[in-house]
Amino acid sequence: MHIVHVFVHVKADRVSDFIQATLNNARNSVKEPGIARFDVIQDAKDEARFVLCEVYKTPDDALKHKETDHYKTWRDEVADMMAEPRNGVPYKNLFPDDGGWIS
Repeated sequence: MHIVHVFVHVKADRVSDFIQATLNNARNSVKEPGIARFDVIQDAKDEARFVLCEVYKTPDDALKHKETDHYKTWRDEVADMMAEPRNGVPYKNLFPDDGGWIS
C-alpha cells in the first residue's frame, strides 16, 4: 500500500470552490483501479483546512493517478485557491493489513 495524506490550506474566500473541485476529483479518483481509498476531510474548527487521505495499491498507482485528466484538471483548477502550498506526507500501512484496504 502507498498512503499519502495531503494537507491543504485554502484561501478563505475559495473554500466552496475548492470543495466543489476536490469532490469532483475524488468521485473520479475512486473509480481508478489502483485506488483503494480517497477521502476528503475538512477541519471541524477551520473550514479552510483539508486533508486528502489517499490510499493506493502500489506507488505506481499514485503516479498513474497524477496522469489522469481529472487529477490534472483539479491540480490546475485549485492552484490559485491555495493559501500556502499543499503538503503530501507518505505513510506506511500497519492496520488493517493490505488485504483489509482492498475490496
